[in-house]
Amino acid sequence: MSTLTQRPRRPFVARTLVYASLVVASLVVLTPLVVVFLTSLKTSREVADGGRALSLPHDWLNLHNYVTAFADGHLLMAFGNTAFILAFSITGTVLIGSMTAYAVDRFDFRGKKLVMGLFLVATLVPGVTTQVATFQVVNSFGLFDTRWAPILLYMGTDILSIYIFLQFIRGIPRSLDEAARMDGANALTIYWKIILPLLKPAVATVVIVKGITVYNDFYIPFLYMPSEGLGTMSTALFRFRGPFGAHWEDISAGTVLVILPTLAVFLFLQRYIYNGFARGATK
Repeated sequence: MSTLTQRPRRPFVARTLVYASLVVASLVVLTPLVVVFLTSLKTSREVADGGRALSLPHDWLNLHNYVTAFADGHLLMAFGNTAFILAFSITGTVLIGSMTAYAVDRFDFRGKKLVMGLFLVATLVPGVTTQVATFQVVNSFGLFDTRWAPILLYMGTDILSIYIFLQFIRGIPRSLDEAARMDGANALTIYWKIILPLLKPAVATVVIVKGITVYNDFYIPFLYMPSEGLGTMSTALFRFRGPFGAHWEDISAGTVLVILPTLAVFLFLQRYIYNGFARGATK
Protein backbone atom coordinates (compact mmCIF):
# COMPACT_ATOMS: atom_id res chain seq x y z
CA MET A 1 0.00 0.00 0.00
CA SER A 2 2.84 2.38 0.75
CA THR A 3 4.27 2.05 -2.75
CA LEU A 4 0.85 2.62 -4.30
CA THR A 5 0.32 5.83 -2.38
CA GLN A 6 3.76 7.17 -3.28
CA ARG A 7 3.51 6.61 -7.05
CA PRO A 8 1.08 9.45 -7.86
CA ARG A 9 3.35 11.91 -6.08
CA ARG A 10 6.15 11.58 -8.61
CA PRO A 11 4.18 12.95 -11.59
CA PHE A 12 2.81 15.69 -9.34
CA VAL A 13 6.29 16.73 -8.20
CA ALA A 14 7.63 16.62 -11.74
CA ARG A 15 4.70 18.67 -13.04
CA THR A 16 5.17 21.20 -10.23
CA LEU A 17 8.86 21.60 -11.06
CA VAL A 18 8.07 22.07 -14.75
CA TYR A 19 5.50 24.79 -14.09
CA ALA A 20 7.76 26.47 -11.54
CA SER A 21 10.63 26.62 -14.02
CA LEU A 22 8.30 28.03 -16.68
CA VAL A 23 7.07 30.71 -14.28
CA VAL A 24 10.63 31.69 -13.34
CA ALA A 25 11.72 31.80 -16.97
CA SER A 26 8.69 33.92 -17.89
CA LEU A 27 9.43 36.38 -15.10
CA VAL A 28 13.08 36.68 -16.18
CA VAL A 29 12.06 37.38 -19.79
CA LEU A 30 8.98 39.56 -19.24
CA THR A 31 10.05 41.72 -16.28
CA PRO A 32 12.50 43.91 -18.28
CA LEU A 33 9.89 44.37 -21.01
CA VAL A 34 7.25 45.39 -18.48
CA VAL A 35 9.66 47.88 -16.90
CA VAL A 36 10.44 49.42 -20.31
CA PHE A 37 6.76 49.67 -21.18
CA LEU A 38 5.81 51.29 -17.85
CA THR A 39 8.70 53.74 -18.12
CA SER A 40 7.64 54.75 -21.62
CA LEU A 41 4.30 55.95 -20.25
CA LYS A 42 5.77 58.02 -17.43
CA THR A 43 6.67 61.68 -17.47
CA SER A 44 10.20 62.92 -16.94
CA ARG A 45 9.20 64.06 -13.45
CA GLU A 46 7.97 60.58 -12.51
CA VAL A 47 11.21 59.03 -13.74
CA ALA A 48 13.35 61.68 -12.01
CA ASP A 49 11.62 61.03 -8.69
CA GLY A 50 13.41 57.68 -8.59
CA GLY A 51 10.38 55.56 -7.85
CA ARG A 52 10.21 51.82 -8.19
CA ALA A 53 10.83 50.44 -11.63
CA LEU A 54 7.52 48.58 -11.59
CA SER A 55 5.51 51.54 -10.28
CA LEU A 56 2.51 52.41 -12.44
CA PRO A 57 2.35 55.65 -14.45
CA HIS A 58 -0.18 58.28 -13.46
CA ASP A 59 -1.48 58.64 -17.02
CA TRP A 60 -1.85 55.45 -19.05
CA LEU A 61 -2.61 57.49 -22.18
CA ASN A 62 0.59 59.52 -22.09
CA LEU A 63 1.87 59.13 -25.67
CA HIS A 64 4.12 62.19 -25.70
CA ASN A 65 7.23 60.05 -25.27
CA TYR A 66 6.28 57.95 -28.29
CA VAL A 67 5.79 61.04 -30.46
CA THR A 68 9.19 62.37 -29.37
CA ALA A 69 10.93 59.06 -30.00
CA PHE A 70 9.32 58.61 -33.42
CA ALA A 71 10.05 62.13 -34.64
CA ASP A 72 13.41 62.93 -33.06
CA GLY A 73 14.68 59.36 -33.38
CA HIS A 74 14.08 59.34 -37.17
CA LEU A 75 12.44 55.94 -36.86
CA LEU A 76 10.47 56.30 -40.10
CA MET A 77 13.69 56.72 -42.10
CA ALA A 78 15.27 53.90 -40.15
CA PHE A 79 12.30 51.64 -40.87
CA GLY A 80 12.66 52.39 -44.61
CA ASN A 81 16.36 51.47 -44.57
CA THR A 82 15.62 48.33 -42.59
CA ALA A 83 12.84 47.30 -44.97
CA PHE A 84 15.15 47.79 -47.98
CA ILE A 85 17.87 45.67 -46.41
CA LEU A 86 15.36 43.03 -45.30
CA ALA A 87 13.81 42.66 -48.75
CA PHE A 88 17.07 42.05 -50.61
CA SER A 89 18.71 40.03 -47.82
CA ILE A 90 15.80 37.63 -47.40
CA THR A 91 15.28 37.20 -51.15
CA GLY A 92 18.97 36.51 -51.71
CA THR A 93 19.15 34.14 -48.75
CA VAL A 94 16.17 32.09 -49.97
CA LEU A 95 17.49 31.81 -53.53
CA ILE A 96 21.11 31.11 -52.61
CA GLY A 97 20.23 28.73 -49.78
CA SER A 98 17.67 26.70 -51.74
CA MET A 99 19.85 26.51 -54.87
CA THR A 100 22.85 25.39 -52.84
CA ALA A 101 20.84 22.76 -51.00
CA TYR A 102 19.36 21.53 -54.31
CA ALA A 103 22.79 21.20 -55.90
CA VAL A 104 24.30 19.44 -52.87
CA ASP A 105 21.44 16.94 -52.54
CA ARG A 106 20.58 16.20 -56.17
CA PHE A 107 23.99 16.22 -57.89
CA ASP A 108 27.01 13.98 -57.35
CA PHE A 109 30.29 15.77 -57.86
CA ARG A 110 33.88 15.47 -56.72
CA GLY A 111 34.47 17.05 -53.33
CA LYS A 112 30.82 16.90 -52.24
CA LYS A 113 31.70 15.73 -48.74
CA LEU A 114 34.42 18.37 -48.57
CA VAL A 115 31.88 21.09 -49.37
CA MET A 116 29.56 19.89 -46.61
CA GLY A 117 32.50 19.78 -44.23
CA LEU A 118 33.44 23.35 -45.12
CA PHE A 119 29.86 24.44 -44.44
CA LEU A 120 30.11 22.86 -41.00
CA VAL A 121 33.47 24.52 -40.34
CA ALA A 122 32.00 27.88 -41.36
CA THR A 123 29.33 27.56 -38.67
CA LEU A 124 32.00 26.90 -36.02
CA VAL A 125 34.25 29.86 -36.86
CA PRO A 126 33.33 32.96 -34.80
CA GLY A 127 32.35 35.82 -37.08
CA VAL A 128 34.36 38.34 -35.06
CA THR A 129 37.64 36.65 -36.01
CA THR A 130 37.10 37.40 -39.71
CA GLN A 131 35.78 40.95 -39.41
CA VAL A 132 39.09 42.63 -40.31
CA ALA A 133 39.38 40.71 -43.57
CA THR A 134 35.66 41.12 -44.28
CA PHE A 135 35.87 44.86 -43.76
CA GLN A 136 38.83 45.12 -46.15
CA VAL A 137 36.96 43.18 -48.82
CA VAL A 138 33.81 45.29 -48.47
CA ASN A 139 35.84 48.50 -48.54
CA SER A 140 37.80 47.40 -51.61
CA PHE A 141 34.55 46.94 -53.55
CA GLY A 142 33.47 50.46 -52.62
CA LEU A 143 30.47 49.25 -50.64
CA PHE A 144 31.40 50.82 -47.31
CA ASP A 145 28.73 53.20 -46.01
CA THR A 146 26.14 51.85 -48.43
CA ARG A 147 23.10 49.67 -47.84
CA TRP A 148 24.54 46.98 -50.09
CA ALA A 149 27.33 46.12 -47.63
CA PRO A 150 25.04 44.53 -44.99
CA ILE A 151 22.88 43.00 -47.72
CA LEU A 152 25.81 41.06 -49.21
CA LEU A 153 27.06 40.06 -45.77
CA TYR A 154 23.65 38.78 -44.69
CA MET A 155 23.22 36.78 -47.89
CA GLY A 156 26.68 35.22 -47.78
CA THR A 157 26.92 34.20 -44.15
CA ASP A 158 23.72 32.20 -43.59
CA ILE A 159 24.72 28.54 -43.44
CA LEU A 160 21.66 27.73 -41.32
CA SER A 161 19.30 28.35 -44.24
CA ILE A 162 21.22 25.85 -46.38
CA TYR A 163 20.77 23.12 -43.76
CA ILE A 164 17.07 23.94 -43.37
CA PHE A 165 16.48 23.68 -47.12
CA LEU A 166 18.62 20.56 -47.31
CA GLN A 167 16.48 18.74 -44.76
CA PHE A 168 13.33 19.53 -46.73
CA ILE A 169 14.76 18.69 -50.14
CA ARG A 170 15.81 15.26 -48.89
CA GLY A 171 12.12 14.56 -48.27
CA ILE A 172 11.13 15.35 -51.88
CA PRO A 173 11.08 12.16 -54.00
CA ARG A 174 13.68 11.99 -56.75
CA SER A 175 11.05 10.44 -58.99
CA LEU A 176 9.66 13.94 -59.56
CA ASP A 177 13.03 15.03 -60.95
CA GLU A 178 13.25 11.96 -63.17
CA ALA A 179 9.74 12.47 -64.54
CA ALA A 180 10.52 16.11 -65.33
CA ARG A 181 13.76 15.15 -67.09
CA MET A 182 11.86 12.68 -69.24
CA ASP A 183 9.65 15.58 -70.33
CA GLY A 184 12.73 17.56 -71.35
CA ALA A 185 13.15 19.82 -68.31
CA ASN A 186 16.66 20.91 -67.37
CA ALA A 187 18.04 21.34 -63.83
CA LEU A 188 17.04 24.99 -63.53
CA THR A 189 13.48 24.27 -64.66
CA ILE A 190 13.17 21.42 -62.18
CA TYR A 191 14.38 23.67 -59.39
CA TRP A 192 12.07 26.57 -60.29
CA LYS A 193 8.94 24.61 -61.24
CA ILE A 194 9.08 21.62 -58.86
CA ILE A 195 11.56 21.97 -56.01
CA LEU A 196 11.02 25.59 -54.97
CA PRO A 197 7.18 25.39 -54.81
CA LEU A 198 7.48 22.32 -52.56
CA LEU A 199 9.81 24.22 -50.22
CA LYS A 200 7.16 26.69 -49.03
CA PRO A 201 7.33 25.57 -45.35
CA ALA A 202 11.13 25.85 -45.41
CA VAL A 203 10.94 29.23 -47.15
CA ALA A 204 8.52 30.50 -44.49
CA THR A 205 10.86 29.31 -41.74
CA VAL A 206 13.94 30.91 -43.30
CA VAL A 207 12.10 34.16 -44.00
CA ILE A 208 10.93 34.51 -40.40
CA VAL A 209 14.19 33.49 -38.73
CA LYS A 210 16.36 35.51 -41.11
CA GLY A 211 14.04 38.50 -40.97
CA ILE A 212 14.10 38.70 -37.19
CA THR A 213 17.88 38.26 -37.16
CA VAL A 214 18.46 41.04 -39.69
CA TYR A 215 15.95 43.36 -38.02
CA ASN A 216 17.56 42.98 -34.61
CA ASP A 217 21.17 43.06 -35.77
CA PHE A 218 23.19 46.03 -34.55
CA TYR A 219 26.83 45.20 -35.21
CA ILE A 220 26.90 45.01 -39.03
CA PRO A 221 24.79 48.15 -39.74
CA PHE A 222 26.70 50.13 -37.12
CA LEU A 223 30.09 49.10 -38.51
CA TYR A 224 29.41 49.28 -42.25
CA MET A 225 26.87 52.15 -42.38
CA PRO A 226 28.13 54.92 -40.06
CA SER A 227 26.18 57.71 -41.78
CA GLU A 228 23.17 58.90 -39.84
CA GLY A 229 21.00 58.83 -42.96
CA LEU A 230 21.63 55.08 -43.33
CA GLY A 231 20.55 54.14 -39.84
CA THR A 232 18.47 51.02 -39.25
CA MET A 233 16.01 50.49 -36.40
CA SER A 234 18.72 49.25 -34.06
CA THR A 235 21.33 51.90 -34.86
CA ALA A 236 18.75 54.70 -34.88
CA LEU A 237 17.75 53.74 -31.36
CA PHE A 238 21.40 53.74 -30.31
CA ARG A 239 21.99 57.20 -31.80
CA PHE A 240 18.77 58.41 -30.22
CA ARG A 241 20.29 57.58 -26.85
CA GLY A 242 22.92 60.34 -27.33
CA PRO A 243 20.85 63.54 -27.12
CA PHE A 244 18.33 61.85 -24.81
CA GLY A 245 20.77 60.01 -22.58
CA ALA A 246 19.15 61.25 -19.37
CA HIS A 247 15.54 60.86 -20.60
CA TRP A 248 14.82 57.23 -19.95
CA GLU A 249 11.13 57.71 -20.69
CA ASP A 250 11.92 58.74 -24.29
CA ILE A 251 14.47 55.95 -24.71
CA SER A 252 11.95 53.42 -23.39
CA ALA A 253 9.32 54.66 -25.83
CA GLY A 254 11.79 54.27 -28.70
CA THR A 255 12.61 50.78 -27.49
CA VAL A 256 8.93 49.80 -27.48
CA LEU A 257 8.50 51.16 -31.03
CA VAL A 258 11.46 49.08 -32.20
CA ILE A 259 10.20 45.93 -30.46
CA LEU A 260 6.59 46.10 -31.66
CA PRO A 261 7.12 45.07 -35.33
CA THR A 262 9.15 41.95 -34.53
CA LEU A 263 6.81 41.02 -31.67
CA ALA A 264 3.76 41.29 -33.92
CA VAL A 265 5.37 39.27 -36.72
CA PHE A 266 6.58 36.58 -34.32
CA LEU A 267 3.22 36.19 -32.57
CA PHE A 268 1.41 36.01 -35.92
CA LEU A 269 3.80 33.58 -37.62
CA GLN A 270 5.28 31.60 -34.73
CA ARG A 271 3.54 28.38 -35.75
CA TYR A 272 5.42 28.45 -39.06
CA ILE A 273 8.72 28.62 -37.17
CA TYR A 274 7.93 25.66 -34.95
CA ASN A 275 6.31 23.60 -37.72
CA GLY A 276 9.18 24.35 -40.09
CA PHE A 277 11.86 23.19 -37.69
CA ALA A 278 9.81 20.18 -36.60
CA ARG A 279 9.10 19.02 -40.15
CA GLY A 280 12.66 19.65 -41.20
CA ALA A 281 13.95 17.56 -38.31
CA THR A 282 11.77 14.59 -39.26
CA LYS A 283 12.61 14.55 -42.94
